[in-house]
Amino acid sequence: MNSTPNTISIKSIYTDFKAITKAGLAISVVFSSIAGFMLGVTDFHSLDWMVLLKLAIGGYCMVGASNAYNQVIEKDLDALMDRTKNRPVPAGRMSPNMALVIASILTVIGIVLLYTINPKTAMFGAISIFLYTSIYTPLKTMTSLSVFVGAFPGAIPFMLGWVAATGNFGIEAGTLFLIQFFWQFPHFWAIGWFLYEDYEKAGFFMLPTGKTDKGTALQIILYTVWLIIASLLPALGYTGQLFISPVAAILVFLLGLWMLYYSVQLYKLKSAKAARTLMLVSVSYITLLQLIYIFDKILR
Repeated sequence: MNSTPNTISIKSIYTDFKAITKAGLAISVVFSSIAGFMLGVTDFHSLDWMVLLKLAIGGYCMVGASNAYNQVIEKDLDALMDRTKNRPVPAGRMSPNMALVIASILTVIGIVLLYTINPKTAMFGAISIFLYTSIYTPLKTMTSLSVFVGAFPGAIPFMLGWVAATGNFGIEAGTLFLIQFFWQFPHFWAIGWFLYEDYEKAGFFMLPTGKTDKGTALQIILYTVWLIIASLLPALGYTGQLFISPVAAILVFLLGLWMLYYSVQLYKLKSAKAARTLMLVSVSYITLLQLIYIFDKILR
């Protein structure tokens, strides 16, 4: 009987830690970094698993730290929204100071681990935290351009893996950055669309026109087109050591058409349901794209 409170307490701490670091999001970001790493290694047989482990743990710490800082800064606004009011800080289960301590510890651990891989990886990790916390977060209540600013730290993970594997930032890493950069817009505008009323409670400006209208939907379509183009750049032979075969290019193009279809559906229907569907498709898109790139490299 005496073990029950401790069990509940440990479970609660674990649950709150996952919430404060946004574990689901953090894991997806780590996957992007691992994908970039796999694309950057020259030989899978000599893959350094210790470096990959440090990238995964360090990457999780950096993303978790950014999310924790964000929740400290936005604690009062989070309390106003249905989707965030039960987070540890606004719900009162964790004090802002404790969340700040967690964020600081994760920052130090993350930077140290990434630095042991190479200094450039640590630098880009630190830049992502700074941009997300110090610029993107405050801008969310000021202007819809916050999504543009947030797209920069959001696009770093994919190319971070390449930098971790090679120690270099060149056309290859820049291309991976570009792909995930353009992906941010249809993804987050879709979220901003179906959560429009909730975001409005906190005064967040997430949509380019400020409304769930055809203007926003049209921009989603345009950025989806740019995403498709960026995703096909490695097939043209101008992106250094990063390239994909014609078969992979066809698969990537079909994947892009799939996402474009749902972008057009949002333009036609202008509904929260269509926006939610597009958001889910966009998550599948970036994951499948990265898998196609990796398997294409393995099978060549």
